Amino acid sequence: MSQQQPPARSPRRHPSRAHRPRALAAAGALVVLPLVTACGGDDGKGADGGKAAPSVTAAPAAGVVAPAKVEVIAGLTGCKAKIRIDADELRQGLCHTKKADYLITTFPEEKFKETWLEEARVYGGKYLVGTRWVVSVKPALLESFRAKLGGTIRELRGIGPEPGGQ
Repeated sequence: MSQQQPPARSPRRHPSRAHRPRALAAAGALVVLPLVTACGGDDGKGADGGKAAPSVTAAPAAGVVAPAKVEVIAGLTGCKAKIRIDADELRQGLCHTKKADYLITTFPEEKFKETWLEEARVYGGKYLVGTRWVVSVKPALLESFRAKLGGTIRELRGIGPEPGGQ
């Protein structure tokens, strides 16, 4: 009778089948954690069951807004965005409020935002710009939006002669 020898062990480490569920759970937690922390919070209702004003005091300091979804930014500015564009390169929503109509544009990568801003340079104007997002709103509201969302105000020069120049 011959005895069988156990197979030679590979020098590479393979997780045992018992450890695989734990490894998958840990990987899943790493994926879900940013989503939970960025999107968690109250249900949008006040103590009396009515609609509460969005809580935005910590957004710029905590970096909650960037990068964000159109819907998150819209909520922080007090509106529910109507999605106009839902493409691979960007998502854009239109907000309509008593104070103004404005556009919120988000991008999956920073390079798409920079390309968009380069193209918008033709039109000129001021924009509130954050990590992978841009808000187009009338200049009088830029500072109040920046207080809610963070970001920086960028002025883009249009084409043609300077105003007041010859």
